[in-house]
Amino acid sequence: MIVATAIPDALIVSARDTVAVALRDLEPGAAISVGGEAVTLRGPVARGHKIALARHEKGEAVIKYGAPIGHATEPVDPGAHVHLHNLATNLSGIDDYVFAPRAETRARFHALAGSFEGYRRADGRVGVRNEIWVIATVGCVANVCMRIAQRASVRHADRVDGIHAITHPFGCSQLGDDLSGTRNILAALASHPNAGGVLLVGLGCESNQLDALLAAAPRLDPARVRCVRAQSETDEQEAGLRAIDTLVEQAARDVRTTCGAEDLVLGLKCGGSDGFSGLTANPLVGGVADRIVAAGGTAILTEIPEMFGAEHILLERAGSREVFNSLATMINRFKQHFLDNGQPVYENPSPGNHAGGITTLEEKSLGAVQKAGAATVTDSIRYGESWRRAGVTVLEAPGNDAVSGTALVAAGATIVLFTTGRGTPLGFPAPTIKISSNSVLAQRKPQWIDFDAGVLLEGRPRWQTEDALVADVLAIASGRPARNEANGERSIAIWKRGVTL
Repeated sequence: MIVATAIPDALIVSARDTVAVALRDLEPGAAISVGGEAVTLRGPVARGHKIALARHEKGEAVIKYGAPIGHATEPVDPGAHVHLHNLATNLSGIDDYVFAPRAETRARFHALAGSFEGYRRADGRVGVRNEIWVIATVGCVANVCMRIAQRASVRHADRVDGIHAITHPFGCSQLGDDLSGTRNILAALASHPNAGGVLLVGLGCESNQLDALLAAAPRLDPARVRCVRAQSETDEQEAGLRAIDTLVEQAARDVRTTCGAEDLVLGLKCGGSDGFSGLTANPLVGGVADRIVAAGGTAILTEIPEMFGAEHILLERAGSREVFNSLATMINRFKQHFLDNGQPVYENPSPGNHAGGITTLEEKSLGAVQKAGAATVTDSIRYGESWRRAGVTVLEAPGNDAVSGTALVAAGATIVLFTTGRGTPLGFPAPTIKISSNSVLAQRKPQWIDFDAGVLLEGRPRWQTEDALVADVLAIASGRPARNEANGERSIAIWKRGVTL
């Protein structure tokens, strides 16, 4: 966790920083105290935005989180607002990375000793839900899946934790990596431990054929899957309902048992970040991830474009040269994908990020990677693959919330910790715990937010806040609905990269 020093109206993240972060909206002429010296604001500075603490000449590095977040595009005086008008990124293209693991300074992380009540599957994995998932192979049967799930939910109310349709617009008119990506994501979802039973619904003539999808899911328990080919059935809905009847009979016999923190697989996600995300919610989640990993569990980090400018932090934590090479290749492959499509690698943050105080991609990335704490990176995996070993896994996926969140669940995350400073109702098939970076959002959108990390800005101790979030994670893992579940927010999105026929 970054050591932050609070001052009356602003916060300094690191002693090396040349900017501070406004804790509230500040007016021109206001004086803030920094290191015993007063800095007078030269203009208005909104909450979450940056204030220059020193003179910056044109081209000089601006430091936040103890690292450069870009350079000044014009002279900047102390007390000036630092943002889009006078700060620009240093990022350009792909980089050469050198394997230089950090010296062994790893903290003795306090392992999470708590337990939760989960569903242990035949292959040893543990789910936090016992649901029936109705998965469409192709967009043509999306509404069929929804109708089957709705009717089955009425028929089997309270016998399982829920019956839900998982739909999307793809599965046909796709080629190459696009088709295999769709197939792999759906196969991985079908194998998820939160699903006590899976109904795969195909049309019959689609590119994403059922037999090929089943072959791509070696971890799928044959006893817990049924298939319906809509074109081959007189009434595909009735056929689907009969199939779910048999799945429910088996799943209803599953019971929760006490499981340890080593059985948790956390997906780490941020969306709608603001200037406080890297100060409160993200490092808080990083502390929880460290505790899960120390207990033998797994944390999965994705959103590769939101590592650009901070990738060195992850690369120096690689547990082996093999992991380093794999991760470095993944990062540069993603940068090259941008360049091949005529796009700069730094065309991020979003308008909402800018409004919340984030200026450059380096600044966003330095805040975002904190979700993975400080534990060793033990693996990196491609889009559509599942996690393979405990520790921190880096997963290939873009920053888009829906696409990356889906990829996390497909990779095996049984709970997603989703930090946000702007707010979003979005959720995924796994419980999606929304953690606000500021208390204003938590108070304004209680129907979206599960946990308020903004209390850290008010002086609440880090350990106390972390313990409270851990307690919520374990309670939700044991069956308490997350806000996304209560609101019926369970979307997926598949990464579209190629041509459409």
